[in-house]
Amino acid sequence: MKAPISWLKEYVEINRPVKEIAERLTLAGNEVSAITSTVPAWGGIVVAEVTAVESHPNADRLRLVTLNTGAESQPRVVCGAPNVAVGQKVAFAGVGVKLVDGHTGQAMELKPAVIRGVESCGMVLSEKELGLSDNHEGILVLDAETRVGLPLADVLGDQVLDIEVTPNRSDCLSITGIAREVAAVTGQNGIKLPDTAYEESETPVAESVTVEIKAPDLCPRYTAAVIKGIKVGPSPEWLQKRLTDLGQRPINNIVDITNFVMLEYGQPLHAFDLKNIKGGKISVRRAEEGEKFVTLDDEERTLTADTLMIGDAERSIAIAGVMGGANSEVSDTTTDIVLESANFNAASIHHTAGRLKLTSEASTRFERNLNPELPPHALKRAAQLVLQIAGGQAQSGIVDAYPGKKYAVGIMMAVDRISAVLGSRYDFGVVTKSLKALGLTWYVENNDEEDFGMPAGTQFLRVYQPWWRTDLNIPEDIIEEVARIIGYDNIPARPLSGPIPKRVGPPIMGFKKLFRTALVGYGFQELLSLSLTSEDAMRRGTADGELKGRPVRLLNPMSSEQEILRTSLRPALFAAVAANRRYEPGGMRLFEIGRVYNTGDGPLPVETEMVCGVVAGEAEPAGWQQGKRGFDFYDVKGLIETILNRMQVNYKVEVSQDAGLRPGVQASFSIDDITFGVIGEVHPRVAASFDVAETLYLFEVDLAVLMQKVKPGRAYEPLPRYPAVVRDIALVVDAAVSHQQVLDTLSAFPLLKSVSLFDVYAGKQLEGGKKSLAYRLAFQSAEETLTDEKIDKVMAEIFSTLGSELGAKLRS
Repeated sequence: MKAPISWLKEYVEINRPVKEIAERLTLAGNEVSAITSTVPAWGGIVVAEVTAVESHPNADRLRLVTLNTGAESQPRVVCGAPNVAVGQKVAFAGVGVKLVDGHTGQAMELKPAVIRGVESCGMVLSEKELGLSDNHEGILVLDAETRVGLPLADVLGDQVLDIEVTPNRSDCLSITGIAREVAAVTGQNGIKLPDTAYEESETPVAESVTVEIKAPDLCPRYTAAVIKGIKVGPSPEWLQKRLTDLGQRPINNIVDITNFVMLEYGQPLHAFDLKNIKGGKISVRRAEEGEKFVTLDDEERTLTADTLMIGDAERSIAIAGVMGGANSEVSDTTTDIVLESANFNAASIHHTAGRLKLTSEASTRFERNLNPELPPHALKRAAQLVLQIAGGQAQSGIVDAYPGKKYAVGIMMAVDRISAVLGSRYDFGVVTKSLKALGLTWYVENNDEEDFGMPAGTQFLRVYQPWWRTDLNIPEDIIEEVARIIGYDNIPARPLSGPIPKRVGPPIMGFKKLFRTALVGYGFQELLSLSLTSEDAMRRGTADGELKGRPVRLLNPMSSEQEILRTSLRPALFAAVAANRRYEPGGMRLFEIGRVYNTGDGPLPVETEMVCGVVAGEAEPAGWQQGKRGFDFYDVKGLIETILNRMQVNYKVEVSQDAGLRPGVQASFSIDDITFGVIGEVHPRVAASFDVAETLYLFEVDLAVLMQKVKPGRAYEPLPRYPAVVRDIALVVDAAVSHQQVLDTLSAFPLLKSVSLFDVYAGKQLEGGKKSLAYRLAFQSAEETLTDEKIDKVMAEIFSTLGSELGAKLRS
């Protein structure tokens, strides 16, 4: 936002150097990126007074002009301007000054010249030679009160502050908003706003126009005024200069006034030709899907159903907050106008302007969340200027449709909290002075009993947000304002009273680190993929092509490859295997830890932390004597079991039915009948859909579910003092009996410390439908050395239990 100093001076007193003002604004959070001027630098050109004018001895049309530049010497120049006279204040460029020739555009350095036999030591300049206009009929004559010797740039130019406005400060996209900041940082109490009073006719505005808001969620407030009998024409020079100084192109007095007030107050306005508003009715509504509309730039736009429109009784006449329509614009023949000053939903305007590629000064302000209390102030200012510049009569009152009105309740804040947050105690008078400098309204109250979360007897402030701001909503916002005005550089630095507390992150962070460290230690490489993906990729991740989960869809995706949030980490891993296999043979181990997203029952998606890994190709041999072999199901199973055993959790492994894995070569992990993970061979159809021809094995763990079942820390178990006794047994069981069932049965015997399966056999030496499972059992007691008699007794109980529960028999 650019703010000319001369314009700011209309609202606030500026008696300090501009550089100091810029520095104070920057320290208060409004960064001044540059200080520029509205005119060229004009180095060396100064104000001079004409002290004598004589005729040239050798030329009738030339004269000799003697000048007082404030220096000891008084130069004399040859001048052909017909309007030069004694006593004038003029622009003078002496010898050595560099100028851009207004006639040729070439840069030149002034040197002493002899003109018709008389030496000329400089030039008295015209507007064209200064680059101000094409006028070169005479010299530029300055105001008689101008001080001799001043640089011309200081007299004709205006310094401009270029401020980088932060997204939350929509009020600083206006001259009055920046003036308030200048007033606050220089210790002044507010600014001088222009008087917006104007004469009104006896005819009420409702006789000419009415307003109906059919989309109150997108238009909280709509105000309008009617002025009849105006004359459209060029704006006065002062108004045109104000606009051009800020990069606006003057159009006509009515349009220029709406742009001027937008820059002055930060509230965009629009003017309609009253005769083009059918039925005298303004309707604020959503567009019809596919509706066509021609804007002021004569372009036809295709609208969507979420576009907010301004219409009359028959048609649309403007895209709300973005651009007016060609069918209602103010023209040279306009005599009666409707001035609109409204408040629109920030997100709606942002999306509309972006979709239609119509970003403007108006939409930039609306999408930063303007205050609904602002429109009537700007409307009255605009009406006053229209009457002053374009004439006419304003009808009585204004139309004010305000379905979104909310009554202010104030921001409750304990007085002591200011000192607690800033780390230094401030006098209450300093606090209230800062609030007053910002134009805030407040009341001091005491609660007799506990209220607003504050104990009884607390003194607190109730602070109200002013009508030009929207960024003050919580106590911390008010405290920040106090800190800004006091000055961040004036807040004393105090050391902490104790050591800095150790940062304790959320438990899931440590859990993710555990898995990441373990997998990297096992030779895996981590993959990081985008959360945005395509529906096709998610469908290819399952053998049946069904979409897993309920994906969160983007309303405005950048491409078809980024249309939803991922519901699984698998597709990215499969694609990475395919991409890397083109360049690298051998074993491949990849994993990713990240979130997957599903549509929940509430307004926000359900985000689940997952870890997923894939192995492919050749596994590392267990020893130098072993040859090459490929990864298999048990590599993945052993990996997950090793990590789970480090967590000391009791889990079950059962047959699963995952659509993305090969039937019969997959299993699930669960604790207390809650499944948290799955392993298995990737279904060949899934691998083929990602152009992978080899066998892949996958593991997937839901970290959020598993974390709830893992106790923090590690349990300590002392080393055993007594030796273990090992026995081997071979059982014959039905083929349907699983190893897990045997483990669950044996877990009931406390002396049995470990069970290892070392052989599985099914063949001709056994009956049909039977298999043999051979186990190594380790018995150990923490209290005594076990005897053979005691072990034999336990073994007998084990055989009996296995026989009765699983139908197991000892293999002979």
